[in-house]
Amino acid sequence: MYAVIKTGGKQYRVSEGDAITIEKLKAEVGDTVEFDKVMLIEDDGDVQIGTPYLDAARVFGSVLDNGKGKKVIIFKYKAKKDFRKKQGHRQPYTTVRIEAISADGTYTAKIAEPSEDETVVPAEGEAGAAEQAAPAQAEAGPVTAPETADEKDAAEAEPAAEAEPAAEKKPAARRKPAAKKAADEDGADALGEPAAEKKPAAKRAAAKKAAASEETEKE
Repeated sequence: MYAVIKTGGKQYRVSEGDAITIEKLKAEVGDTVEFDKVMLIEDDGDVQIGTPYLDAARVFGSVLDNGKGKKVIIFKYKAKKDFRKKQGHRQPYTTVRIEAISADGTYTAKIAEPSEDETVVPAEGEAGAAEQAAPAQAEAGPVTAPETADEKDAAEAEPAAEAEPAAEKKPAARRKPAAKKAADEDGADALGEPAAEKKPAAKRAAAKKAAASEETEKE
């Protein structure tokens, strides 16, 4: 059984269980959508064609995803006009799974049946199992939560820290006395001899002139 529907200006051939990507719909993920523009329905060789649509026919689906397609680049160019325009676009879409095709417009939601691998335990059995487990748990004592990796590391680190004695602090190194200056405030040099007094430059020039004048007089 299949149908041809129209949505978003396009036509789609769908069957129950198909997942189709159509133009974006105003619906959230998990919502049930109804397509009323059914153009054709085929059921075991019985074909119904609308003019252009079948009035009573409906197609039902559930929204799986809302998203955007790949980016498309729109580039406009005009020669000798210094005109360039670049634009990107991502077309929004909605993915829908077709749940039912109805020729008369009725829709009954399908209830998922449990598979053979899944076993359902009745309420009485659950109560009996709980009663049997209660005495065994009482004999075993209270259940403690297993230690985490961080708690185990902390427990191992505590005895190791107690076993190691605290490291003794070394006394601070004494500072060496500063080197004695070559000459003290009284003018003595490093050998204990008094330093020669320095004459000012003006006195030395006057002494030189006096010595020169004495030499000239002697001559």
